[in-house]
Amino acid sequence: MTELLSDPQAWAALVTLTAMEVILGIDNIVFISVLVSKLPVAEAKRARSIGLLLALVFRIILLFCLSWLIGLTAPVFAAFGRGISWRDIILMTGGLFLLFKATHEIHNEFEHEGVGPPTAQIGAAVIVQVCLIDIVFSVDSIITAIGMAQQLPVMIAAVVISMIFMYLASGPIGGFIHRHPTTKMLALAFLILIGVSLVADGAGMHIPRGYIYFAMAFAAGVETINVLAKQRRTKMKAGPQAH
Repeated sequence: MTELLSDPQAWAALVTLTAMEVILGIDNIVFISVLVSKLPVAEAKRARSIGLLLALVFRIILLFCLSWLIGLTAPVFAAFGRGISWRDIILMTGGLFLLFKATHEIHNEFEHEGVGPPTAQIGAAVIVQVCLIDIVFSVDSIITAIGMAQQLPVMIAAVVISMIFMYLASGPIGGFIHRHPTTKMLALAFLILIGVSLVADGAGMHIPRGYIYFAMAFAAGVETINVLAKQRRTKMKAGPQAH
């Protein structure tokens, strides 16, 4: 452990891996922010904290099961002219779940069906869904981490640092979505993009995440401009009325 602290390569691996984990964590943050947006502020904070804590636990457990995790990439059967591994199955299942969840939430946004179950049940359902998708994102994230760093302490440190960043970022992002309902539709569109990319990855058709993140960043920038323009129009209308 002491040798790692004085090893420049270990520090370089830590910085690179932490940055990669933060970038991959964007998907997780968006999903959690959308789910908790339907909860009261106190419940949303609790669900977000539990969800991210469990995500950290899942990642650390997977890091201590490296040999088993690497085995997930071995083909278990053949289909469509290629070998299908457990990792492919997990990614495709998670992607289909995201597609279903995002489509269901978009439908509810337009239809406003029913009042839903009590808040406690909603909060429990949110935590369960966060746990399920955490497993999917954790498997993809840790398998990628294994290819970038060989030292287990470096990988654990990178995961912990990235999860702290995710926790700090999830609150402001969730609050922004709660204050500006139109951004929730944009976030749901992001989830559809992420779901499609997971299914494609599982099917062996890798879509570079850079393309998806660029589209997300561009759309988020446009929406931010719209929000600022709306706030400015509101202030201008309120100005004459104040006089």
